Amino acid sequence: MSELIPVVDHAVINVDDHLDDAQALFVRMGFQLSERGHHSMGSSNHLAIFGENYLELLGYEPDVAGKKAAPKGLWQPPSGLAGLVWKTQDADATYQHLQNRQLDGEPPTAFFRPVTLPDGRGVEARFCITRINSQRIPNGFSFFCQHLTPDAVWQTAWQQHPNGVQDLSGFVIVADAPESAAQVYSQLFGPEYALQHTADGYCLQAGKTVLRILNPAQSEREGFALPDDYNGQPRMCALEFTVSSLSRTRACLEKGDVCFSDINNALIVSPVHAGNVALRFRE
Repeated sequence: MSELIPVVDHAVINVDDHLDDAQALFVRMGFQLSERGHHSMGSSNHLAIFGENYLELLGYEPDVAGKKAAPKGLWQPPSGLAGLVWKTQDADATYQHLQNRQLDGEPPTAFFRPVTLPDGRGVEARFCITRINSQRIPNGFSFFCQHLTPDAVWQTAWQQHPNGVQDLSGFVIVADAPESAAQVYSQLFGPEYALQHTADGYCLQAGKTVLRILNPAQSEREGFALPDDYNGQPRMCALEFTVSSLSRTRACLEKGDVCFSDINNALIVSPVHAGNVALRFRE
C-alpha cells in the first residue's frame, strides 16, 4: 500500500460514565440512536448511523468499571469529541503503511459487539482497527477501522433521523498552531491527498467529510465555542452535519428543549449543551 485514501468512517464523542445522559440528550436533538452496544474490549456505545459515516457516543457503564482493566476501551480520552476514525479495507496493509511512515501505534486489533438487526436477528458486528501513534494525536485518538461485517452497522432503518441528518460533513480540530497540528495528517496521506492551506487554516476532503484545522479565533468566528478543557494544544472540538431540512432540525431542537443559535444559515449547539463538543447543522 503506497498511499491511503482519506475517508472518514466515524467520529467518537467520549461520554465517560454518562451514557444514559448522552443518549437522552442526542435523542432530544433528533438523532435515532442504536440500542446500547457492548464491545468485547469493555467499552459501551450508542451509534447514529448516516449514509457514509456515523457518530459514536462512547463510554462505559459504572457497574462495569470495577470489573474491567480498561472500562473506556483502549484509550483514556478527554470528555467530548475525542476520536477521528478513518475507513480502511485492509487493517494489516494499513498498519504496514503506518510503520513505513513512522506513525504506527499498535498492531491491528480485532474486536466485536453483539447487535440485534431490525429484523430481529442477532449478529456480531466485527471490526479490525489499527491506530496512529498516540503521541501524534494530543487530546484524543485516531485510527483506521476495517468493517468486517458492514451490514451489522449500515442498515437503512437505522439511517432515518427525525432531525433530518444525512451525513457527518465536517470534523473540526482547533489548535493555537494549526500548521503543526496538520503535519500528522499530511504525513499520513502524502502529497496526493495533501491538506489544503486556506485563509481559515487547513482542510482535507475525506469522503463526504471535510477535516478542518482552525485557530481559536477562526473557530469562534464560525460559532464554534471551544471545549472547556482547551489548552492551546490540538483539540477535536466540533462536528458539522448535512441535513435534509433545516426547519425540520430546528423543530427537533425546539421540541427537545435544546439551546441553539442560528448563525449564517446554520443551527449551532454549543459545547455547554452538547457534551463538550460544538455541533453545526446546515442544508
